[in-house]
Amino acid sequence: QFRHVQQLTYSLIEWRSQILSGTLPKDELAELKKKVTAKIDYGNRILGLDLVVRDDNGNILDPDETSTISLFKAHETASKRIDERIQEEKSLQQNLDLRGQPIFNSTHTYSLYVNFKNFVCNIGEDAELLMSLYDPDLSKFISENYLVRWGSNGMPKEIEKLNNLQAVFTDLSSSDLIRPRISLVCQIVRVGHMELKDGKKHTCGLRRPFGVAGGAGT
Repeated sequence: QFRHVQQLTYSLIEWRSQILSGTLPKDELAELKKKVTAKIDYGNRILGLDLVVRDDNGNILDPDETSTISLFKAHETASKRIDERIQEEKSLQQNLDLRGQPIFNSTHTYSLYVNFKNFVCNIGEDAELLMSLYDPDLSKFISENYLVRWGSNGMPKEIEKLNNLQAVFTDLSSSDLIRPRISLVCQIVRVGHMELKDGKKHTCGLRRPFGVAGGAGT
């Protein structure tokens, strides 16, 4: 249980840093906040703590402004959702392959470690690199972004992280592991003037898509 809660905590720390970075679009930020509150509620349940009743946006319901019936229904829905998640993970541990060996480890979540070495691209200005996992069969991203800010001088903006740019994509479930294909996609965003010309002082700091790269995996 300690290892399980430790993994949940690591996920919350990573998501918190993404929220505080201020780089997420409004819709992605709202979705990430829902994911955070769901993970907190799940952790409270496995630790035997009280369940916090929330609305559809993840906000805590005020008992002074919410009817007793509404609170009961919200509590019932949240409790059922968490129980289904726990049952799903218990079933996962019992799955065996044809040789009678466990298909997956006994841990509840899985992670992918990424060690970022270098970025070579002639942009001429600062850039933001957004790395995430992508399912090409479903045409959708299945993870949050790992953000690296890269300077126009060909070095990380946070120079103290040189040769130490690492990330762990956490909370990968069994359904992610059995996907036919998973790609690591890097989106490149140029940060600077509207055009790569001098004299554009009033357009400094604009974020514009510049390129994309990806590597396929299984």
